[in-house]
Amino acid sequence: MKTVLITGCSSGFGLDTARYFLERGWKVIATMRTPREDLLPRSDNLRVLALDVTSADNIRQVVEAAGPIDVLVNNAGIGVLGALEGISMQTAREVFETNTFGTMALTQAVLPQFRQRQAGVIINVTSSVTLVSLPLLAVYTASKAAVNAFTESLALELAQFNIRVSLVLPGRSPTTRFGENAQSRMQSSIPEAYAPLAQSIFSEWGKPADVTLAEDVAEAVWRAATDPASPTRIPAGADAVAVAANL
Repeated sequence: MKTVLITGCSSGFGLDTARYFLERGWKVIATMRTPREDLLPRSDNLRVLALDVTSADNIRQVVEAAGPIDVLVNNAGIGVLGALEGISMQTAREVFETNTFGTMALTQAVLPQFRQRQAGVIINVTSSVTLVSLPLLAVYTASKAAVNAFTESLALELAQFNIRVSLVLPGRSPTTRFGENAQSRMQSSIPEAYAPLAQSIFSEWGKPADVTLAEDVAEAVWRAATDPASPTRIPAGADAVAVAANL
């Protein structure tokens, strides 16, 4: 029985991915900042652990508690929405600490066991906005695009140890969770001069469109975890697939 450690399991893509692997008989270590046992079905194959990916001590504790794992899914992330001119550098650093450096730190922490076993899979969940950029998401996009570059370079670095490294690129979620999470970091990040642009963007986002469902991401992560022939980049969701096809 294989074991997967997934970050950011309190909602959305991470939560559905944890369910997906549980249903298929894997041992799942579901991590989140504030553990909630009620979010996932009760199972002897499930462990829920507290993890803040910006804390080196917490990362070390979780990796030690988890023991041997076969797959790491770096899904934890936070959003920020606004014009660069209105975003503080403190907020920008917070986004990079979680989205970029958190991914790098947890990956670094599991590499010794993967290298020693000459086996393992690392899957980093980023976003299709790194393929086709959108306004008001410059900081968020930069934090995720950095993970794209990190992933592709790392894949070359670790191939010698039979460690696979993959990217899953979801499109837009139909839920409002990204906006809710970003709201606390929005503050006055849309100065008055950018209000017309913001209004047009919000109006466009409100129109019916192809979206990425949580199960789309779970299926893409499963493919990356279980299919050695899968590509390094896997778009997830109808909108993300369409974007990737037009590149």
